[in-house]
Parts: sequence; structure tokens; C-alpha cells
Amino acid sequence: MKLRYLVLLFAVFNQTIALANHSDEKPQDLDALYERVKHDRMMEQEQNQQREATFIAERDQQASMLAQAKAQLAEQEAKTTQLNMTFQAQEKILAELNADLLLKSGSLGELFGTVRQVANESRGVLESSMVSAEHPERVAFLGKIAERKQQPTIEEIRQVWLALQQEMTESAKVKQFVHPVITAQGMVEEKQVTRVGPFSAFSEGQFLRYLPETGNLVALGRQPVDRLQRVAADFEAAESGAIEPVVVDPTRGAIMALLVQAPDLKERVQQGGWIGYLILLLGVIGLLIAIQRFVSLTTTGQQVAKQQKTTTADTNNPLGRILSVYDDSLKNDVDTLTLKLDEAILREVPKVERGLITLAILAAIAPMLGLLGTVSGMIETFQSITLFGTGDPKLMSGGISQALVTTELGLAVAIPLLLIHSLLSGKSNRLVQLFDEESAALIARNAEQRDDSIK
Repeated sequence: MKLRYLVLLFAVFNQTIALANHSDEKPQDLDALYERVKHDRMMEQEQNQQREATFIAERDQQASMLAQAKAQLAEQEAKTTQLNMTFQAQEKILAELNADLLLKSGSLGELFGTVRQVANESRGVLESSMVSAEHPERVAFLGKIAERKQQPTIEEIRQVWLALQQEMTESAKVKQFVHPVITAQGMVEEKQVTRVGPFSAFSEGQFLRYLPETGNLVALGRQPVDRLQRVAADFEAAESGAIEPVVVDPTRGAIMALLVQAPDLKERVQQGGWIGYLILLLGVIGLLIAIQRFVSLTTTGQQVAKQQKTTTADTNNPLGRILSVYDDSLKNDVDTLTLKLDEAILREVPKVERGLITLAILAAIAPMLGLLGTVSGMIETFQSITLFGTGDPKLMSGGISQALVTTELGLAVAIPLLLIHSLLSGKSNRLVQLFDEESAALIARNAEQRDDSIK
């Protein structure tokens, strides 16, 4: 009813519009007006009948479609019910199969867990191995196996075993291959690399280290001593099959890192600070004095030995100057002659012993300066502890280094100076003793000559 009511309203609306359209044309008389209204009425009825027929046809079609849709809905509901029943049945079957699978694959699950654990542990070992520079793909594979939730296949388990076997095999090989190397200047160059198992690698006599983060080989910023570099260069240049010594780091880089971090002589001196430089300056001064006195005493000793072989006094040497004091006029005056000779010896002794006291003072000051550096370094260490605590040992290493290095430098300077002072003192004492012996011999000869003359 509602639909028909809407159709009638629509027809009335159309008729009104039609009348409005014809209202512009005015009829000539009443008969023309009647004919127009009659004609419009018939046209309206025909249109209404046509619209009603169309509406009825569309209504029947909608009813048919509705019935078809209801039939399809009923069919789908029946199918859904059937599928739900099938799903529930399959759920029960799947639960039973899962329970059966867990029961039958208990030991197999442990095996897969062991494979993941081995892959995870092996990945950490292979990442830091020098062999991974040549075979980087195996680390990614082990990482995938260790992190994956699914069970590994038999082929993947076999590949894990092969990766471990490859590491063991390569550990006993010495291989040469071309690989990008990051130089100390930061440049990447293709170089021939010699690898000794997973322990050491070097190129052109320079030792390399492996960076697991980037998979690159990097030349050590600070190379070991020249002797080890020569050994590496000779090993690279050796022919195949030849036996040559080589440097092997069994800790895979830990010992080499400690060796290159060890400070050299220059760095140790720098750790001692200004006190260390002062100690070295005193050592250099003492060494120069020792060299000058050694040359002087050696020359004097040669001149004295030459003077002993002749009776003519030569005033160019101490013994000659002492013997030149003897005068024939003093032959009969032994006491005066003795005093003159003693005076001459006392005049020559300071020249012979010159610089020895300075050496002794320097040998005594050097360890005292070392002790001063030790105290200064310990004060600096305690200040660092007061300010920053003991959490970071690097903050205390500067003061401790100064404390130990200055002590070492003080002893290193004092001990040689003491030995040199003892050596030079012995040479000078022998010369002084020789002067005394020659003067005593001269006095004895003069006394004998006087006794003979008296008789």
C-alpha cells in the first residue's frame, strides 16, 4: 500500500508539471480547452497504467530475487553447520595427532634444542676466528639456525656439522688469499693475506686483526717489534713446502693486543713527567763527566807509565811534575825534599780525582729524585681516588705510572753511575798510590846517597 501511494503521488506530480507546461499555450475557445484536458487525461491514464505495469513487474522480480536469496542463505547455513561439525571433528583429530607427535618426538625435540644451542655457541667462536674473513657466510647461517623457532631440517643439521668441521680443518692450514685490508691510514686496499690457522694473519710484514662486526681485516695501528715483523715478512716470502718460523698467537689476538699496547722506552719516559726528564738529564751529565774522566785518567796513566821508563822528568804528566821537584841542592836535606814531594803530590791529586765527587753526588741524587717522583705520583693517584673514586682504574694509572717509572729511572741512572764512579776511583787511587811510591823511592835513594857520602 505504501508503495502504491507513492506511485499515485508521483503521477499527480507529473500531471501538474504537464499542465504547467501546457499552460503557456492558451486555448482559443472552450471546445479547444475541453479537448486539451481530455487529451491530457487520456495520456495521464496511459502513463499511469504503464507505470503500474512496470512496478508490478519489478515487484515480482524483487520477490523472486528475495526468495532466491533466502534459499541461498538456507543452503549456506546448512553448509556452515556441516563445516563447523567437520572443523570440530578435525580439531579433535589434530589434538590427538599433536599429542601423538609430542609423545613420539620427545628425544627428537631435545636433539633440535641441542642443535640450536651448538649453533649459538659456535657462532660466537666462529665470529672471532680469522677463518671467517675468508668464509663469512657460515656465521650468518649459524645465527639463522640459533634464532629460528622452526625445527631445522636434516640438511641444515648437516651444514652445522660441516661448519664446525671446516673450522677444525682450517685451523691446521696456512693459506694465502687476496682480501680487502684496512691500512693504518684508513685506506681499503686489496692485498695478499697470509693466514696461520685461526690464530694470526699478516700482509707485507704487517700483522692484521679481524673485526667480527664488519668482517674486515685491519692492520694494527701499532705493530710489534721489528724482529717479529721480519719473521712475518720472511714467512710470507718463503716458498711452498719450506720450513720457516712464524709468530702464532694461541689466544687469537689477545696476546698480540697486549704486546702492541705495551709502552716503549719513549712512552715510559713520558710517563715519568718532568722528574723523569730531570733524572735522565743528570744521567747524561754524569755519563759525559765519566767519559771525560775515563779518557783523562787513561791518558794520564799512559803518560805516567812512559815517565817511569825514563829518568828525565817531563812536566807534561803528573809524575814528571812531581819528580821535577827533586833538586841536587836538596840531596842533603831529606826533610825538605819530603815536604816538597808531598806538596807536589797534593797539588796533583785534585787534578786526578776531579769529577769523582760530582759523579758520587749524581749517583746519590738520582734515586732521591726517583723517590720524589714516586711520592708525587702517589699524591696524584690519591687525588684521583678522592675525586672520582676507584671505579675506573684508568684515572689512577697516570699517577701510578709516574710513581713507578721515576723510581725505575732513578735506579737505572744511579746504578751505572755508582759502577762508573767505582771504576774511576780505582784508576785515580792507583795513580795516587803510584805517585806516593815514586816519591818514597826518590826519598829512599836520596837518603842512601847521603849515608854513603857520610861514610
